[in-house]
Amino acid sequence: MSNGKKMNIYVDFDDCLCETARYFSGLIVEMFGLDIPYEKIKYFNLQRSFSLTDEDYDKMMIQAHKPEVLLTYEETPGAVKTINSWIDKGHNVSIITGRPFSAYEASREWLDQHGLERVKLYCLNKYGRDNFIKGSTYSLELEDYYKMHFDYAVEDSPSAFKFFEHLPDLKVMVFDRPWNQECEFPTTNYKRCPDWKMISDFIRA
Repeated sequence: MSNGKKMNIYVDFDDCLCETARYFSGLIVEMFGLDIPYEKIKYFNLQRSFSLTDEDYDKMMIQAHKPEVLLTYEETPGAVKTINSWIDKGHNVSIITGRPFSAYEASREWLDQHGLERVKLYCLNKYGRDNFIKGSTYSLELEDYYKMHFDYAVEDSPSAFKFFEHLPDLKVMVFDRPWNQECEFPTTNYKRCPDWKMISDFIRA
């Protein structure tokens, strides 16, 4: 970014901006008596990681997407500071979340409460999660998403990598999480980052 060019940056919400999986690890203890620490969440598919029935998975996801619950998620350290530093330099940051549009208002409020009033928020159906909230809608259609251009992306889910295939020059920073340890990166443009400091240093380079 040192050349002064304005960049478009894609940032995922859950487990990039905030510690969603850590919340789920505590939630399944409360709801089902299951003790599966965050470090043992092997799959991005939480139903598989927690060995839940369809019914219990739906119950868990509905609980986790209640507005009052979404607002309690802890910030991933360094996320807000880094994103605001990009915006201060004139770069465009878009939060592209797989959350359904029913979670938009609470998600927007979380961003505003954490000092990210200036970022744009879009709900994109990344994972086909229409089962737990019936008839889910999304604010960003796939055809419109594919018209967007990004220079950098911050993402934790291997399931989302397919959404970057149309951008061969995109640099993807994969936020290091237990469920992406064994995934193979599609190209050399993917870089594993353990924290926001490395992400910040990488984009600054």
